[in-house]
Parts: sequence; C-alpha cells; structure tokens
Amino acid sequence: MLRSFAPLLALFALLASAPFMQAQAPSQAQSQYPIADKLADKIIAKYQTSSCDQLKAQKQAPPNAQHEEMETKVIDLLKQNPPMRQHFLNRIAGPIVNKMFECGMIP
Repeated sequence: MLRSFAPLLALFALLASAPFMQAQAPSQAQSQYPIADKLADKIIAKYQTSSCDQLKAQKQAPPNAQHEEMETKVIDLLKQNPPMRQHFLNRIAGPIVNKMFECGMIP
C-alpha cells in the first residue's frame, strides 16, 4: 500500500528530520506536525481520486528498490517518534481503509 506513496513518504522523512523551530507555540488550530499533515493530505487525496482499478494495479506492481529504501526510512522515522506516528496514522487510516473496503481490497 505504501509503495505508491514512497516519494511522498521520502519527502516527509527529509522534511521531518530537518530541524526547524516555530517562532510561537502552536495554537489548538495549528498542528504540531504540519509536514505530516501535508503528507497525509496528499495521500488521502491520492486515494480519493484514484479508481479501484488504479489502486489494485499499484498494489500488484513490483516494488522499486529506491521506493522501498525511502519507505524504510519513513517507517523508521515514525517508529522513533510515536506521537507523530499516531497523529499521521490517525489522519490517513480512515480514508484509506474506507477506500480499500469500497474497492473490495479488504473483506
């Protein structure tokens, strides 16, 4: 499932690992993980705009070594930061699982 989004996940890994500071404390409306939110939005949009046939084809496509390496880095980053992982997965889980259910990709 993540293979087709490896470039986005790689971008996330690079941006999340770069040190940055906010000039002010985040407000309730502002996310603590803006990069994760942008990536989640792109992944959600990809699932919402892809047809079931496109998603099934992407899932069955052979893995690209470069994409797998980037995916591994992102997964490692998410493993190292449980709050970010929870935030990211909470954002993408519902839309992805719903689309996969609609497409008959999960029972």
